[in-house]
Amino acid sequence: MADIAMTATFLAVTGGASLLAVTARRLRPTDRLPSLEGWALADRSLGPVWTWMLLGGTIFTAYTFTAVPGLAYGNGAPAFFAVPYTVFVCPLAFVLLARLWAVARRHGYVTVADFVRGRYASPPLALAVALTGILATMPYLALQLLGIRAVLTAGGVHARGVGGDLVMVALFAGLAMATYRHGLRAPTVISAFKAVAVFVSLTAVCWLVLARLGGPRAVFDGAARRLGGTGVADSALFLSPEHQPAYATLALGSALALLMYPHVLTAGFAADGPRTLRKVSVALPAWTGLLALFGFLGIAALAMGVRTPQGGAEAAVPMLVDRLMPGALAGLVFGAITVGALVPAAVMSIAAATSFVRNVYVEYVHPTATPKRQVRTAKAVSLTAKAGAVAFVFGLRDQDAINLQLLGGVWVLQTFPAVAVGLFTRWLHPRALLAGWAAGMAAGTFLVVRKGFSSVVSLGSAGASLEIYAGLAALLLNLVVAVAGTVALERFGVPRGGDLTDLPSRLTGRRSPETGANNP
Repeated sequence: MADIAMTATFLAVTGGASLLAVTARRLRPTDRLPSLEGWALADRSLGPVWTWMLLGGTIFTAYTFTAVPGLAYGNGAPAFFAVPYTVFVCPLAFVLLARLWAVARRHGYVTVADFVRGRYASPPLALAVALTGILATMPYLALQLLGIRAVLTAGGVHARGVGGDLVMVALFAGLAMATYRHGLRAPTVISAFKAVAVFVSLTAVCWLVLARLGGPRAVFDGAARRLGGTGVADSALFLSPEHQPAYATLALGSALALLMYPHVLTAGFAADGPRTLRKVSVALPAWTGLLALFGFLGIAALAMGVRTPQGGAEAAVPMLVDRLMPGALAGLVFGAITVGALVPAAVMSIAAATSFVRNVYVEYVHPTATPKRQVRTAKAVSLTAKAGAVAFVFGLRDQDAINLQLLGGVWVLQTFPAVAVGLFTRWLHPRALLAGWAAGMAAGTFLVVRKGFSSVVSLGSAGASLEIYAGLAALLLNLVVAVAGTVALERFGVPRGGDLTDLPSRLTGRRSPETGANNP
């Protein structure tokens, strides 16, 4: 039976976060007409503090806070690729997000596929970018539920059967309703709660670990012995030369892919200006430090002899917390990690819904949809996305969600040429970009599935093979096809298409006078 104090604290933390979402209506102007920009991007009005909390809370998910230490618990040093990966994100965000925000605001773009549509005047390329983002987001959304379930199971709050599932569904339902009513403002408010709860609880856990084991050196020495070495240098805690290419390419490829995810771009578009995004990018390493400490806790769990279930290494930190802390404090930590899943889950559902409405529904189904109808449709789709994530988690094995999310990262990376390169040059031909995207998607899927859903693949002969991240290998093929295709199409004089002035008003942001909106 779960500890009563722990359960009570856990419910208080998660319940408080849900109630806090009700205050999101205070962030909403009362003199604005309903619009997708208002619901999905909070009217692009978030200042530096709110943007830092929302963007950090969106990037660093609950599953990250359980999977990274679980990987460290099971594999040692290779797990820490997530630290340089999130460090790489900061300068990329400084350059890309700020520039993309300026272009999106100028033309009224709400999604990154809007930008691609306007930049290249290519509906097929924009549709490919939108659908790739949606496909990559859905399993990522399901993983947030898996993170919650891992925490609840380790703490004894989630029992097997209908009762335990109802607890998880109830947590998700509160988030769904708040998001339905207030859009992005709901996870924005909860992100403040998440930042405080996670930073405070992690500090307490790390202090207890160091006090119990006698300092960082004792933690790493104890973990090294359990991994079969006499010291850190001859154990899996030391990154061997053969693992370094995989480590480096995983870090770089994951950083490039992260900024292509619709939920990250949605959080960035909600800022009030490029200056805000630059400030936030400089301050994001604080969240990276948080991630590094979670990885350290995975090593600490190993040193303390925590034994996770077979195939359940992500439960290492929750089980460590349950062993170290009294019930009330353990409930605080479990609640903080659970709230950590609610923020990205909400933003992911909003981003997926917005991409569907703007780039599928309006573009191909209902071109004359009013702003009010677009908002209603986006709300319905966001609820459907959350319901689909719940059904996915209950209907399939955990490993299925992990495998699909792994593929999602490889897939979304293939939109990088059309989006990031397109920010700086128009030289690449839209048809060549579409061919490169198709080649990258096919090659990335083949490489990952062929290796049994491993993100690291071996390239070269048996005697001189190199292990690298599959997504980065597919991206290189993507770029080669895009460049070669552009050269060939230019040589044969194939037209590129129209330009921004040819686009319909629903995608350029130029609205008719009766909507009450100004020309941007």
